Amino acid sequence: MTTVGKKPVIPVTELEREAFCQSEGTLLRTRTLEEEFRVAVRWQSVPARYLRLTPEEIEQGILDAREALGAKVVVLGHHYQRPDVIKYADYRGDSYKLSERAAAESSAEYIVFCGVHFMAETADILTPPDRKVILPNMAAGCSMADMATVEDAEECWETLSSVLGDGEVMPVTYMNSAATIKALCGRNGGIVCTSSNAAGALRWAFERGERVLFLPDQHLGRNTALKLGIGLDEMVVWNPFERLGGHTPDALRRARMILWQGHCSVHTRFTADQIRRARTANPDVNIIVHPECRLEVVAAADCAGSTEFIARTIREAPSGTAWGVGTEVNLVQRLAAEHPDKTIFCLDPVVCPCSTMYRVHPGYLLWVLEGLLAGTTINQVSVPEDVARDARSALERMLEVRE
Repeated sequence: MTTVGKKPVIPVTELEREAFCQSEGTLLRTRTLEEEFRVAVRWQSVPARYLRLTPEEIEQGILDAREALGAKVVVLGHHYQRPDVIKYADYRGDSYKLSERAAAESSAEYIVFCGVHFMAETADILTPPDRKVILPNMAAGCSMADMATVEDAEECWETLSSVLGDGEVMPVTYMNSAATIKALCGRNGGIVCTSSNAAGALRWAFERGERVLFLPDQHLGRNTALKLGIGLDEMVVWNPFERLGGHTPDALRRARMILWQGHCSVHTRFTADQIRRARTANPDVNIIVHPECRLEVVAAADCAGSTEFIARTIREAPSGTAWGVGTEVNLVQRLAAEHPDKTIFCLDPVVCPCSTMYRVHPGYLLWVLEGLLAGTTINQVSVPEDVARDARSALERMLEVRE
């Protein structure tokens, strides 16, 4: 049964993020690693020579290393990366697109994943054993993923099985979760989803069971389930710090969606009031948000979807249109720069990056690339085979599912 008495804590990433917030209209400036070490909460140590390198020195070093390494290295960059990291990516995308890219990679010896830890784990699981996956900064995790530990998830699963019976719940985990959580889903017949294919993954799950346990983002789970016609009265939120998740056995039996109590610290900054202000300033503005936002934000928006969906929708929109965007600011600012014929702005007037993505400083990218030049693999992410085997089952199901 679920342990009682554990106390939730504010994720360190939510505190760290505030150190990098800036006022509206300003671009996020990358400082030297030495400067960023002073204000950040948690970074990985690097050799001293990288601390004071100027942006120009780092850029030249990365270009020289990429040229020397050639086709041996592929660099993947998530949309939320800062501009002076993602510009080196061979492929850009959201976690779903980059997962497909990693699975399809057939020639490079090394995949350098400019993202966060769960993404590098996924790439390692989906690629052959002789391919090495590298994360530039091993401290680049995810506060949402940290909200669902495997110990708590295992307790939840055992409790649900005890109350509801074996085979009565299908586990679905968002990509933003540890490999061990994906493995739990895999060995229990479940699936992984991303914000790109969450609806398809839920349909897949409900074809196989009456109920779904959705980890770890309650907002993506709730918003997607509503799209599929599941009512709020058929959903409960599982609090891992309460007995039975904070519910009675009868409430769990009535539920079709059991949502883990997790959230994204970036997307929960967006509010319906921000949308109202944007519409007051420009009645013709289009509001587009990520489905990790709260229900009332998604309801107030014109449309919601993954980062790939957001980028594609704005790219294909007519010239002269205006877009208020509810997602991570690096992507919003990049879209604004790439489409000067449109008005594109972040709904949040305080510009805050995803602090864990922000930990991938270009100095870290240079460090791992120069390591490869010297014959040393730095920060290889390697998932134990027993965990990888079960997680791979859930991931392969994900790659077969479309919206």
